[in-house]
Amino acid sequence: MQLKRAATIALGVAAAAGLAWFAATRGPLAPTQVTLATAGEATVQAGVFGVGTIEARFAYAVGPIVAGRVLRVLADHGDHVRAGQLVAELDPVDLRERAASADAAIARAYQSIRSAEAQTREAGSRHQLARANADRYRDLAARNFVSREAAEVRQNEANVTQAAVDATGAALAAAERDADRLHADRRALDRQLASLRLVAPVDGVVVGRLAEPGTTVVAGQAVVRLIDPASVWMRARVDQAQAGALTAGLPATVTLRSAQDATLAGRVARIDLQSDAITEERIVYVALAVPATDLAIGELAEVLIQRPAVAGALVVPSAAIKRVDQTTGVWRMVDGRARFQPVRTGLRTLEGRTQVLEGLSAGDDVIVHSTAQLMDAMRIRLAPPR
Repeated sequence: MQLKRAATIALGVAAAAGLAWFAATRGPLAPTQVTLATAGEATVQAGVFGVGTIEARFAYAVGPIVAGRVLRVLADHGDHVRAGQLVAELDPVDLRERAASADAAIARAYQSIRSAEAQTREAGSRHQLARANADRYRDLAARNFVSREAAEVRQNEANVTQAAVDATGAALAAAERDADRLHADRRALDRQLASLRLVAPVDGVVVGRLAEPGTTVVAGQAVVRLIDPASVWMRARVDQAQAGALTAGLPATVTLRSAQDATLAGRVARIDLQSDAITEERIVYVALAVPATDLAIGELAEVLIQRPAVAGALVVPSAAIKRVDQTTGVWRMVDGRARFQPVRTGLRTLEGRTQVLEGLSAGDDVIVHSTAQLMDAMRIRLAPPR
C-alpha cells in the first residue's frame, strides 16, 4: 500500500515537472522565438515609387473667338497637324455678304474723296485768283487809281472763295474719316472671317475632337484639342517622406497600365515645392527620354525613380526597423533578453533593406522576426532552423 502511494506521488511529481518543463519551453511561459540577421556593408540604391498619369506639358484648345455653328472639322483623333494647318471651320452665315457691302461702301467713300479733292483744288484755284485781285485792287486804291469800294468788292470775293476752300476741305476731311471708319469696320469683318478658320497654333497631335459639323459653339469653346508630343511626361504622386531627397535629372522608369511588360526611360524634370497636406504626397514630373506619340493622355502609370547609389553602406533588413515610443531603432538579443537599440536610418530600398547611419556596427545581429511582440528584457531564444 505504501509502495503504491509512493508510486502515485512520484508519478504526480513527474507529471508536474513535465508540465512545468512544457510551459517553460513550449507553452505560454516559454521564451519568445526570434530570427536574427546580421548588419553588413553593401552598395545600396534606393528607389522612390510613385503613381500618376501621362500628361502633356503643352496642350492647346483650338476654338473660335465668336459664337457660331461648326461648318466642318478637318482633323480627328491621332492626326498629326502642322502649325497653321486648317483643322476646323465655322459657318460664316452673312459675314461674306457684309464684307461685300463694306467693300462697296469703301469704294463709294473713295469716290467721294476724289470728288472732294477735285472741288478743293478748284476752290483753291479760285481763291488764289480772288486773293491776287484783292491784293492788286488794295494797292491801286491806296494810290487812288480805283475807288475804295471797288477794292472792298474784290476783298469780299476773296473772302467768299476762302470760305469755299474751307468748306471743301471740311468735306474732304469728313470723307476721309468715313473711309477710315469703313476700313476699320472692314478689318473687324476680316478678323471675324479669319476667326472662323480654326488653325493649329503649333505642330502637334490631335487628342480630342470636341465638336461635329452642325454643332453650335460659343466663344472660347474648344472644337479640337491637340498636344505637343515632345512635351508628354508623367505627373506622379510620391510620398513626401521620400520626395525630399529627389532632385531634377535623376533617372526613372515609367510603366504604363496598358503595357506592364515594358518600361519607358525618363528623368525627373520638375518637383513641385508644395505638398498635399492631406495625402502627404508631392507631385513629381518625369520627362520621357524618347518623345512618345502613341501614348494615351490621362493613362495611369507607375514610376520608379532611382536615387544615387551609396557604396559601403551599413544595411539591415527593413523588417528589423521598429518604432518604440516615437524612437526608431532595432531589437537585439543580449544574454537571452530582448534589448531595444535606437538607430538613425538613411536610405530604404524597395528590396527591403535599410541603411543604418548610427547605432550599429558591421557584424551586429538584429532581430528581424519574433513570434510575439517584443518588450524590453523579454526572454527570447533563436527559432529553430527550417
